[in-house]
Amino acid sequence: MAIARLMVVVAIVLVLGAQPGAAQLLREDHYDATCPDAHRIVRRVLKQAHRDDARIYASLTRLHFHDCFVQGCDASILLDNSSSVVSEKFATPNNNSARGYEVVDAAKAALEKACPGVVSCADVLAIAARVSVQLSGGPRWRVQLGRRDGATANINAANNLPSPFDNLTTLQQKFAAVGLDDTDLVALSGAHTFGRVQCQFVTNRLYNFSATNRPDPTLDRGYRAFLVQRCPAGGDGTALNDLDPTTPDGFDNNYYASIQKRRGFLQSDQELLSAPGAPTAPIVNRFARSQKAFFRSFARSMINMGNIQPLTGTQGEVRKDCRKVNNGS
Repeated sequence: MAIARLMVVVAIVLVLGAQPGAAQLLREDHYDATCPDAHRIVRRVLKQAHRDDARIYASLTRLHFHDCFVQGCDASILLDNSSSVVSEKFATPNNNSARGYEVVDAAKAALEKACPGVVSCADVLAIAARVSVQLSGGPRWRVQLGRRDGATANINAANNLPSPFDNLTTLQQKFAAVGLDDTDLVALSGAHTFGRVQCQFVTNRLYNFSATNRPDPTLDRGYRAFLVQRCPAGGDGTALNDLDPTTPDGFDNNYYASIQKRRGFLQSDQELLSAPGAPTAPIVNRFARSQKAFFRSFARSMINMGNIQPLTGTQGEVRKDCRKVNNGS
């Protein structure tokens, strides 16, 4: 079945969790006069990277997520260690897991060549996520732009990102803390419809769920048998698996159909449907029935997430190099 492509036009929505007045300064035409080819430049770099790395679209989408959930969408995740920065790259959820930094560097370098000092690294991440989803068969949306880059990182907050081991209540709390609701939670989790995941994030469900020495009872037996072959006890915890075995590189609603069959790879995936009395279950079922509904909600939720506490106007800076602050060591 061909992957449906849907053009979703979404207006700027009320932004929860944003700094007063900041999100309203974001607009889709922010670079029309100063860097009109920004989207095309990022798209060209991403397509080139994808030729050698089928995972890169999913990885870049995840980078935007991990950036925005830590002190807002300020490109803090891109900063390397320095005398003034303890990098978020070494937080537990990111270390040896988050990837795509070199592609962001390449996109930024191309933008600097065309439009020096104009496009922020935070906006590169936002554009890259949108392009990645679109090129994988997912929805389009009008990316709101005009973010500025921060000068700090927060490894403690990065260590508290939503986790694949979180139960539903914890996930809801972490999303609510940045102004996102249950629909945002279910829609943004749908990004697990593409990409890969390491065995270490499922072995507890296979062998010792909640320290019971038994498998997760919400995991389909046939799927568990398949995963045991892929992730044997005591095996390589970094071995990769498809998050969605049906269309691993395509952006569609198969993720939700898998959850209905109790074949969500991560605990956090299956919790959306199988947690007792889950208020998110009807949303999962709606998205499983209708890819159109999923695409619309995902586009809105990406805008909501992209508007978490942006730096705008004279706040922050536009980094020349995404890995370090300007004039910094």
